[in-house]
Amino acid sequence: MQVDIPDVKAEVEAVFARYEDALVTNNVTVLEELFRDDPRTIRYGGGENLYGMDEIRAFRQARSPAGLERDLLATVITTYGRDFATASTLFTRVGMVRKIGRQMQTWVRFPEGWRVVAAHVSVIADPDGSV
Repeated sequence: MQVDIPDVKAEVEAVFARYEDALVTNNVTVLEELFRDDPRTIRYGGGENLYGMDEIRAFRQARSPAGLERDLLATVITTYGRDFATASTLFTRVGMVRKIGRQMQTWVRFPEGWRVVAAHVSVIADPDGSV
């Protein structure tokens, strides 16, 4: 298996950037598009465990658009072959003092394009005190 095929990695980096833009601007339509519409899609959030696109969709539609801006740190995108990738990043937000956010996504290429099939978002105490 080839890891980080340049054109595949560029595709995932672009779709990850599209997801990030949709997240911070609360573009729910794009956020829903980029998660696989399937009952097996999972999103573990900061305060919720969402199983299936119906639960993820309900969460997205009810979420406040305030305070979603953030800065990404140490983003790592790795592709495995042509149809599977992971994206991991740390993030900070205004008001997050001595805390760091973590986000991991599993991306799979389907006929309709790259989609997140599993995601995890959490916030922990900043382990090295850098933020």
